[in-house]
Amino acid sequence: MGLPSEANRGSEAVKKMGFIAMHSALAATFIFLLQRFVMNATQESSLLWALTFAVCAAGLAYKQANR
Repeated sequence: MGLPSEANRGSEAVKKMGFIAMHSALAATFIFLLQRFVMNATQESSLLWALTFAVCAAGLAYKQANR
Protein backbone atom coordinates (compact mmCIF):
# COMPACT_ATOMS: atom_id res chain seq x y z
CA MET A 1 0.00 0.00 0.00
CA GLY A 2 3.03 2.30 0.12
CA LEU A 3 3.16 2.70 -3.64
CA PRO A 4 0.37 5.27 -4.14
CA SER A 5 1.80 7.67 -1.57
CA GLU A 6 5.27 7.44 -3.12
CA ALA A 7 3.78 7.92 -6.57
CA ASN A 8 1.95 11.01 -5.33
CA ARG A 9 5.17 12.43 -3.90
CA GLY A 10 6.93 11.86 -7.21
CA SER A 11 4.13 13.54 -9.12
CA GLU A 12 4.22 16.46 -6.72
CA ALA A 13 7.97 16.84 -7.22
CA VAL A 14 7.52 16.91 -11.00
CA LYS A 15 4.85 19.61 -10.66
CA LYS A 16 7.14 21.70 -8.44
CA MET A 17 10.04 21.43 -10.88
CA GLY A 18 7.74 22.33 -13.76
CA PHE A 19 6.54 25.39 -11.86
CA ILE A 20 10.12 26.45 -11.19
CA ALA A 21 11.20 25.90 -14.80
CA MET A 22 8.20 27.77 -16.20
CA HIS A 23 8.71 30.69 -13.80
CA SER A 24 12.39 31.06 -14.67
CA ALA A 25 11.82 30.68 -18.43
CA LEU A 26 9.12 33.35 -18.45
CA ALA A 27 11.25 35.74 -16.40
CA ALA A 28 14.25 35.22 -18.67
CA THR A 29 12.17 35.73 -21.81
CA PHE A 30 10.55 38.88 -20.47
CA ILE A 31 13.83 40.46 -19.39
CA PHE A 32 15.60 39.50 -22.61
CA LEU A 33 12.87 41.06 -24.77
CA LEU A 34 12.69 44.14 -22.56
CA GLN A 35 16.45 44.69 -22.62
CA ARG A 36 16.99 43.85 -26.28
CA PHE A 37 14.08 45.58 -27.98
CA VAL A 38 12.74 48.20 -25.58
CA MET A 39 16.01 49.39 -24.05
CA ASN A 40 18.16 48.63 -27.15
CA ALA A 41 20.86 46.81 -25.19
CA THR A 42 23.43 44.54 -26.82
CA GLN A 43 22.65 40.86 -27.22
CA GLU A 44 25.38 39.88 -24.75
CA SER A 45 24.08 42.25 -22.11
CA SER A 46 20.50 41.10 -22.68
CA LEU A 47 21.49 37.45 -22.31
CA LEU A 48 23.43 38.18 -19.13
CA TRP A 49 20.48 39.98 -17.58
CA ALA A 50 18.12 37.21 -18.72
CA LEU A 51 20.32 34.59 -17.06
CA THR A 52 20.51 36.63 -13.86
CA PHE A 53 16.75 37.10 -13.69
CA ALA A 54 16.13 33.43 -14.53
CA VAL A 55 18.27 32.34 -11.57
CA CYS A 56 16.54 34.79 -9.24
CA ALA A 57 13.10 33.73 -10.47
CA ALA A 58 13.99 30.07 -10.01
CA GLY A 59 15.07 30.78 -6.45
CA LEU A 60 11.84 32.60 -5.66
CA ALA A 61 9.72 29.89 -7.27
CA TYR A 62 11.61 27.22 -5.30
CA LYS A 63 10.90 29.03 -2.04
CA GLN A 64 7.21 29.39 -2.91
CA ALA A 65 6.87 25.78 -4.05
CA ASN A 66 8.22 24.51 -0.72
CA ARG A 67 5.83 26.47 1.50
